[in-house]
Formats: sequence, structure tokens, C-alpha cells
Amino acid sequence: MRRGAAALLVAGLLIGAGYTVGFGATDGDSTEPAVSDADGIVEIHHLDVGTGDATLIVTPSEETILIDSGHWEDEGEPVIDYLDNESIDRIDHLVATHGHDAYIGGHAAVIEQFETDGDGVGTAYGPGVTHASDPYDEYTETLAVHNVTLLELSEGDELSIDDEAVTVTALNPPTEPADRAGDPQYNSIVLTVEYGDVRYLTTGGTEGDVEQRLIEQWADDLDADIYQAGTHGSSVASTDPFLDAVDPEIAIISSAADSRYGYPHDEVLDSFANRSIETYWTGVHGDVVGRTDGTAVSVTSDESASTDPDGVRERRHDFQNESTDTERYP
Repeated sequence: MRRGAAALLVAGLLIGAGYTVGFGATDGDSTEPAVSDADGIVEIHHLDVGTGDATLIVTPSEETILIDSGHWEDEGEPVIDYLDNESIDRIDHLVATHGHDAYIGGHAAVIEQFETDGDGVGTAYGPGVTHASDPYDEYTETLAVHNVTLLELSEGDELSIDDEAVTVTALNPPTEPADRAGDPQYNSIVLTVEYGDVRYLTTGGTEGDVEQRLIEQWADDLDADIYQAGTHGSSVASTDPFLDAVDPEIAIISSAADSRYGYPHDEVLDSFANRSIETYWTGVHGDVVGRTDGTAVSVTSDESASTDPDGVRERRHDFQNESTDTERYP
């Protein structure tokens, strides 16, 4: 839960530092699109945590959902600092999309922080597939120490959100036991968040095989206004058939400016450009926040930069040419 946010919503203002773009706006437009707060605002915060994922969702009733927590090297510090700056004192729902270190690296620290100095963690969610790593072991041990309930999600499950206007549904991992062993990325949690007429889709660490399965099993539920690109903008995800099914207006890519794997990949940015998808990359835009009243969407970012995919590609190439840090973890 977050203290002090009610005044923002009651006043009907959408306040965000930095750069602002809404549907139909152009680069450099500093005017927020008209968004009614008659039923409240859903906020979707994509945190700049390098090549890792961390997404905070805040409902109109100030219920909080934290999806992933960044790379293990950072020990949760960027996420904890961001939540503190947002005056968030409780995580109602903590999701680990899968066990790779760039996604659950800060989970143990987040749980420890909120259980010790905050109002706690309500429920944790995972895909039911373990991962052999020290960060994953530390995460599960911290859950046990603080007696935080861990629920296993599979396709069709919904998070128990108190705000009935917001629906959060898992589309992956599959329900078949045979499919739930082995590859953590194949079993990565995929979520849709629906509020009014607006849908957000986040795909964790999934790749093309999962995208094909989602097309076959969930075609009617993939269309989304905002799409968080799978696997940091890698070409193993965001395949053309999947993008055709999702048909987003806005895409968010979470990866570091100096990712040694060159995220986001040219193939993905070309696909976004061919579809005129407004593109935000945390590596250049910093923290990216989407806000919606269920009808319209506005986006703010810390840094002013082009949201044209071709412009994003140019900036990524610039960073690659400048980077000499070959030891950085992706």
C-alpha cells in the first residue's frame, strides 16, 4: 500500500517527472493526454534495473503488485529505493515470473525489507519450477523465514485482487505437468492486467515457443495496448506472429544500455518500427510509467528520448560503440 497517493488521484492529475507521451502524441509533447480519474488510475511502473525486469503495478485502491526484482548483483537495492521513493510500505502481491537471476535477484532483499521495516508481503506467486542458483535458494529461504505464502500460478489463474475493477490473469505456464518440468523460461509466468478497456501484457522470460503456444491457446486474450517485450527485447521473443496477435500501441523493453548481448536486438526494433509501435527502452528512457483510467493511456519517462523504434536502435548502437565494459553481466 502507498501513503499520500489519494490526493493525486482525487485531484485528477497525472504527474510524472520527465518525458510524456500518450496515444496520438508526438516526441517531445509535454502535455498530458486528457485522462479522467472518475474510477481511479492504474499505474504501471517499469523500473530501470539494467538488464533485468522489475515492474510495479498500483491499482486505484492502492493495492500493489511487484513483478520481478532485478539482477542478483544489485541485491534488490534499486527496487527497494524506488519503492521507498514512491512511499510504498507493503507489497500485496509479489510475482517471480521465473527463477533466473535477472528476474528474482532482489526478491529476498525485498521480502526482508518489507517484512522487517514495512507492512509486509501479502502473497508470493511463482510458476512452480525451481532453479538451481544461490539467489533462488535465498529467495525461497526468505519466504520460509517470514512465513510468506507462496502460490503456484498456471494458465487461467487469476490473482486475488481486492479491486474488482482490475483483473490480473496468468496465460502461462501451461497446466500440463509434463510441460512444467525443466526450462524455467518455457514456464515463465505471463500476465495480463485489464482495467476498463485497457489491457497490459507482460511476458517475463518467454521465447518464441511459448509465444506460439499462447497464440494457439489464448489468441482472444493477447490483444494489448501496452506490451512488455519478452526476454529484454531479445530476438528469441517478440516474434512476428505474436506481435500480430498482440498488436500493441506501446512497447516497453527492460534492459541495460550496455547489455553485452546487445539488447534490444535489431530484429525486434525492426518489427516494432514496421508496426509503428511507440517504444520505450529503460536503457535510455530510465524508469517508464504508464497510467490509465481504463480508457486512455499516458506514459512518462525519466529521460527525454525518441520513442520511434528506429531512434531507439540508433541510441543502442551508440551505446554499443561506446561501451568497453565487457565484464558486465547481462
